[in-house]
This record gives sequence, C-alpha cells and structure tokens, in this order.
Amino acid sequence: MSASDGAPPEVRVEVLTAVFQVREIRPDDAPALCVLLGREPGAAAWSLPGGGVAADENLKASARRVVAEKVDIDKIAHLEQLAVFSEPHRVPGIRTIASTYLGLVPSDIATHLPDTAAWHAVDALPDLAVDHGEIVAAARQRLAAKLSYTNIAFALAPARFPMSALSEIYCAALGYPVDTTNLLRILSRRAVVVATGTVGKTGRAGGRPPALYAFADTRIRVTDEFATLRPPM
Repeated sequence: MSASDGAPPEVRVEVLTAVFQVREIRPDDAPALCVLLGREPGAAAWSLPGGGVAADENLKASARRVVAEKVDIDKIAHLEQLAVFSEPHRVPGIRTIASTYLGLVPSDIATHLPDTAAWHAVDALPDLAVDHGEIVAAARQRLAAKLSYTNIAFALAPARFPMSALSEIYCAALGYPVDTTNLLRILSRRAVVVATGTVGKTGRAGGRPPALYAFADTRIRVTDEFATLRPPM
C-alpha cells in the first residue's frame, strides 16, 4: 500500500560512519589519510561500515556498535554526527535515511580487519556504493575545517609525538604541506600542545633525538573560532 492510500510510507534508518586514520600505505611513503571500507564477497563496490539502528540505542551508540561488529578497532578517539542523507531514492528498494558519522582513530592504534575490510587512501578511493563517496568527501571536509579551529587532531595522533609526526598528520588530513615550525608556534600559542620533557627515537637520518609533545586535552574544544589554516600561496 502506498502513502497515497493512507498508510505511512515504509522508511528505514541506517547509520554509516567514515572512520579515518592516518597510515602509511607503503614503506617510506608519506602517511596518508585513509578511510575504512568493507566489501561483501561478490560485491562490486566498497561501502562504509553501516547498519540498522537498534530499538534500545540512540544513533551514536548504534554507529559505534556497527563499526565494532564490522572490524576490531581498539579505539575510536572521536565520533561526531556528520549529516543526514535522505534523498528518497538514494538506495534501491525501501526508502532508507542515513545518519552519518565521522570517526577518528589515532595513528598508532592497531586495527585488526577481516578479509572483507581494508583501509583505502581517501585520495585514491575504489568504486563506492551509492552515495558513500559523498559521505567520505563531507567527512574529510568537516575534519579539515575542524583542524583549523579545534584540537581535533588529538584523535588522530599518538599520545606522545615529535612535531614532525604531527605535521605529517595535518598534511595528510588537509591535503597540503604544513610547516612544522609554524604548526608548533600556532598550537603552542593556543595551548593545544605541550612539551612532555621527553625525547623520542632518532630517525633514519640520525641527529638529535626529537622532543616529544602531547595534546593538552583529549576532548574536543574550540581553540580559536576565528582561526584558519590555509594552504601555502
């Protein structure tokens, strides 16, 4: 029976999460922003982790559960609602409304994936199901914007890090080079990062062991509502 016959239309709600981690795709390559995707056996396209909403869960809880069911990820450090995708014919069959999320995993967290899942560089995505490419693009745009005026990078970085490593994370997420010295100056002025008083391991090129830093907070906060990080001219 259709809605025009007086019955309410059948509508399904799903949650989809763009889970990002900055990872090395190949040894000696610069780290890249990667998104977690899955593909069922025989399927042509890859998909974001997603599923239905349980009767006793809110949307955010369902998003966390669905990701945990798909893959073994030890820690999603930050999860926030992204947008609602509600085009009537976004998927075949029953009308399905998607509540989408952005999830971030620190670069040093191990992820154990089944054969049906893999990390893919955001700049080199495979064929994606329906509007999942739009969701990934929206998630990256949200992340890039929040890197400018919040401390959201805490959710992508290890607990302690040399500034060169944090600069690589910003570069991967923003998509353009970020000067390490300038980044330290900006984040120190905003009280986002603090020196730990410890040093890390010397890199392949040798030299002095790098000073290690940490984020002052591990909950998201606005650091400068008028600030922005811009690509070099």
